[in-house]
Amino acid sequence: MTFLSSFWIWRQNVPGEVIEAITCKVTDAVLGARYAAPMTEFPSTLKTWRAARRMSQLQLAVEAEVSSRHISFLETGRARPSREMIGRLGDALQMPLDARNQMLLTAGFAPRYPQRRWEADEMAPIRDAVAHMLDTHAPYPGLAVDRLWSVLRMNAPARLLYGPLGLTEGGSMLDLLMSDHLPGHIENWPAVAHHAARRLRIESAAQGGVARLDAVAEHLAQVPPPSDRSLAPVVPTILRAGKMRLVLFATIAQFGTPEDLLLDDLKVELYFPADPESGAVLCALAQNGG
Repeated sequence: MTFLSSFWIWRQNVPGEVIEAITCKVTDAVLGARYAAPMTEFPSTLKTWRAARRMSQLQLAVEAEVSSRHISFLETGRARPSREMIGRLGDALQMPLDARNQMLLTAGFAPRYPQRRWEADEMAPIRDAVAHMLDTHAPYPGLAVDRLWSVLRMNAPARLLYGPLGLTEGGSMLDLLMSDHLPGHIENWPAVAHHAARRLRIESAAQGGVARLDAVAEHLAQVPPPSDRSLAPVVPTILRAGKMRLVLFATIAQFGTPEDLLLDDLKVELYFPADPESGAVLCALAQNGG
């Protein structure tokens, strides 16, 4: 008699609740070897992210290619997720890498995605790519910022432009937005503050809620709305410094296939002149070194 046939005869004669108890003991033994984490946190984490994305259990089930019954079991704690399932849920919910790490931890797994230092040797190709984008963008300003808008790198025109405002590499654009002297340098401050607050809220929501971003957005929301709501293609930032007037708009670039927390949030912002006069001023600043 083979093992399989013996098992089948045993299975036919043993009550289901006994088999369930044995299965639970085996499962618990296997799970005990994983990272210790309260499984009670995973269901609430999943429900929070599903609510943030405004998805029903059925919608999430369709996107993750599982049954809605399984999603329900995951959210009530009746089922335990595998690493693969958490990956599928992360894709379906479009979760940032940091949130996926947290979800893995709440399910008792080790985090998958590392967070390397900007200065790490492995990041050299990334730093070179960012430097190339910024340096070749001159004479127009450009900078690279992280998740909390801290400046990782600036090109020479950006240093000339932002230096007098107190922003340097390692500094925070959020602190600059919160400062009292910035509004005096931006001619269309109400419009800029309004759009900055909207961008901060969008980025915070995409990351599941970031208190620092929300706080700055709330601060900027106190600025009275712009009186002139023109329907231009973009809302520029109009900078004034003495007799100098610059009208600029920005583009934002991100890495397409990040597997590192820093790169998942890194943004390269490139500023362009919105009129010929601003372009001429930037070229003159570059030639004269400020």
